[in-house]
Amino acid sequence: MNKSVGRLVSILYRKNQVYLNQALKPLDITATEMSSLLCLYHSDGVTQDEMSHYLLIDKAAIARAIVSLLDKGLIIKEKDDVDKRANRIYLSIKGKQLETSIRSILKGWNDLLIEDIDPKDVETMFHVLEKMVLRLEVLDLKPEGAKHD
Repeated sequence: MNKSVGRLVSILYRKNQVYLNQALKPLDITATEMSSLLCLYHSDGVTQDEMSHYLLIDKAAIARAIVSLLDKGLIIKEKDDVDKRANRIYLSIKGKQLETSIRSILKGWNDLLIEDIDPKDVETMFHVLEKMVLRLEVLDLKPEGAKHD
C-alpha cells in the first residue's frame, strides 16, 4: 500500500472524533461543540463570524453548534453594541465550569497518541505538522460555503 499523509490524517481525525465524543458524553457536549467552547476559552465574546474563521468551520455548522450550546446553557448570545447584525458569544458560568474537564480530556487524547513514542520523534512530528499547517494557511484554503476575504 502507498504511503498517504491524507489517509493517516483522516484516520487520526476519525479516531479523534470517536474518542472525544465518547469522553465528552458525560459532559453532554460533542466534539464540535467542544471546539466552539475552546474558541471561547481562548477569546470570550467573539462574533459567530470570528468563531467560524478561527475554527475554519462553515457558518452553518457554527450556527448549529451555537444553538445547541445555548439550549444547554453553556453560552450566552448578545447583539454586538456596534454592529447590530452581529452576535457576540460569551461563556456562561456553566460553560466556564467545563474548561478544566475539557482540557483534561484533550490532554488524555494527546497522551494516548504519543505514549511510547520517543520525545525526539514527538518533537519532529510537531515540527512537521506545523509546517504542513503553515503551508495550507499560505494557500488560504477555505471550508466549503465560507466566503473568501
